[in-house]
Amino acid sequence: MKFIDLSIPLGIGTPAWPTYEPLQVKYFKRLAPNGANGQVVTHSNHVGTHLDGEIHFYTPGKDIASLDFDFLAGDAAIVDVSDVCGDYDIYTPEMIEERVEVREGDILIIHTGYHHFGWDQPYANEVRYMVMHPGPDARFARWVEEKKIKWIGVDCGSADHPMNTKIRDWMPAQAEQADEHFRQKYGKSLSEYFTPEMYQMMHIWMFPKGIIHAECLGGDIDLLVNRRVQVACFPWRFVDGESSIARIVAMVDDDEYEELMIKKAAMPKTRFGDAYDPEHVQRLGGRGRAY
Repeated sequence: MKFIDLSIPLGIGTPAWPTYEPLQVKYFKRLAPNGANGQVVTHSNHVGTHLDGEIHFYTPGKDIASLDFDFLAGDAAIVDVSDVCGDYDIYTPEMIEERVEVREGDILIIHTGYHHFGWDQPYANEVRYMVMHPGPDARFARWVEEKKIKWIGVDCGSADHPMNTKIRDWMPAQAEQADEHFRQKYGKSLSEYFTPEMYQMMHIWMFPKGIIHAECLGGDIDLLVNRRVQVACFPWRFVDGESSIARIVAMVDDDEYEELMIKKAAMPKTRFGDAYDPEHVQRLGGRGRAY
């Protein structure tokens, strides 16, 4: 068995979710004169690839240390919606099930394509990555519950639609764009579409039910879209942790790994060596507006 990394690189340039503490690294010892290099690291739990735990929005919920590997690892469906969803769009259960078989109790990984706008990518655009990515509505949340999905992963800033979070208040220029987009495409304003009781439903509705999610996936995810595969998430064994930075991987047999590495060798790479599919970027209009 071999691993395919679905995590993004983590460094001081990695953006945290808006208003959360970013990663900060300081040397407190150096090889000369201390005989060893040592670092102090501070950060919030919501920077880089990370797993949101129940306590993040549900105080009596499980901490990260309570999650066992029967939950964190298992059968998964990885679905690519970059051919049907762009800036501010809504993805639906129908879009998911048209592209890959999703079984009861699966892990579900959603490839929006917006990881291509992450800080580590040649098309980096932090506003699109955090503020303009597609997201779900109430139909999707209900479907996830009916399917008894273990946990969800997304390759963008949030498992909720960005305009169904506080970002709508923090980024008024983009909220105005999104409102016009919703009126034209869905026949409703943002406030009509995302009513107050739906606010951050992928967090507030789902976490008390034990359905949590990971955000900011990436790595070599483009090698594995629209298929079933084994996936595992490795957060810290974090007592009282509301969330945790995590490493997420797909697991394939040795023969398939060799085939995937041949495929990867023919693809362009990020500066960190992850493969990316230019077709996904083209579908989404290239890098897009800087602001």
